[in-house]
Amino acid sequence: MSESEAAVEESVEESVEESVEESVEESVEEEGLGAPSLTAALEALLLLADEPMTVMDLAVAVRDQSEVVEAELNRLAAEYTEQVRGFDLREVAGGWRFYTRAECSPVVERFVIDGQQARLTQASLETLAVIAYRQPITRGRVSAVRGVNVDGVIRTLLSRGLIAEAGSDGESGAHLYVTTGHFLERMGLSSLDELPPLAEHLPDLADLEDVLGGLDLHE
Repeated sequence: MSESEAAVEESVEESVEESVEESVEESVEEEGLGAPSLTAALEALLLLADEPMTVMDLAVAVRDQSEVVEAELNRLAAEYTEQVRGFDLREVAGGWRFYTRAECSPVVERFVIDGQQARLTQASLETLAVIAYRQPITRGRVSAVRGVNVDGVIRTLLSRGLIAEAGSDGESGAHLYVTTGHFLERMGLSSLDELPPLAEHLPDLADLEDVLGGLDLHE
């Protein structure tokens, strides 16, 4: 083998080694990031944020320098605006967070208003009545009174703001539910004392122990 051929072979080997090393380093970095890219990581974190996230918090989470993270946030914000997406990324109160784009306010307002005005189903009304007259009450006991599973209905009433969690039952540890001020407002009542005298038409919970024994009250 001539000296020129040997030099070429050595150069190729070095190039391959460098390529492998770079590939390994990139693999380690990607594993450490825990996401396909820095952009994906930042978007995932910001989607979970209830409050604006600071650059420092984001940098710690993605294991990168704050300058790099801040530059990427500014790039994303500009990209969303350029593409006229339904949301934008803003820096507010010292942190970054996704917000609905102002131009989309009409459709969002229409959705919210229509949702609030949507009539409750019969199942929701019956469940709400049980909670109103027997509060505080666990989900399991509501199910016992109605004779059906009420998990989905409870979620609906919670999302509508008509009921809320209020601690837990001392015996079972299950969540207790009560009606809210919004419930009173929608019913046109100033207090629960103004509820119609219908409680006597509901089964007495003392007579439901046999039924409750077969239910999972630890919800």
